Amino acid sequence: HVTGVQTCALPILRGDGDRSDVLQRRVQVEDRLRKAKGCGFEAECELCEGAVLRLDPRLAVILLRGPLVFAPGRFGWFQVKFTPTGPAIDPAQAEESRRKLLDFVGRLPALHGVDPHRTWIAGFSQGGIMSASVGLTAPGSVAGFGLLSGRILPEILPLVDRNAPALEKLQAFVSHGVDDQTLGIHFARKARALLEELGVPLEYREYAAGHALDGDMVEDFQRWLGARIG
Repeated sequence: HVTGVQTCALPILRGDGDRSDVLQRRVQVEDRLRKAKGCGFEAECELCEGAVLRLDPRLAVILLRGPLVFAPGRFGWFQVKFTPTGPAIDPAQAEESRRKLLDFVGRLPALHGVDPHRTWIAGFSQGGIMSASVGLTAPGSVAGFGLLSGRILPEILPLVDRNAPALEKLQAFVSHGVDDQTLGIHFARKARALLEELGVPLEYREYAAGHALDGDMVEDFQRWLGARIG
């Protein structure tokens, strides 16, 4: 239930939803699982349903699904091909998704009375990638972001104002499995190095896990976020 401008908000980026557009789904604590529909990506569903149920009840949790339809029941934020030299994305799709997310986040205060200084954005894999894209290119739009088993796209770096004072106020949580065969651990370590270079306050964690949401990872994210809600 959202009341007043001091409400905290947590958009979580996922891969399933109701229509082919960035959308908002307000999820009440007591019926989150009943309202959730079929999952596009199992791991993202685990984050959005299993983890969301244990998030701080002071949060207005908003579930967002990717605007692109990859297959029946499978959605995403951009297309990607995994090549011998690494993942190759469709940069135009990623940029369009970033712009849609920025527009959505910007409308939250007027639409639902959430406090823009107490809004965090997070996600797993592509959802985490897009969360970092939003946070780094528009650090004044959110209080922080969670990058869970994702990476920071090099395509957004020209859009990052390295001298922006808001970067020093942005809070980041980065977690990754050391056995990740989809996005190797080196992506997380590169993200850590970049965030440290930018002066972004950071909590960084590695886990004995693959490309999945390790239970410890989810618990650490919840603890990190809860401490910032205060």
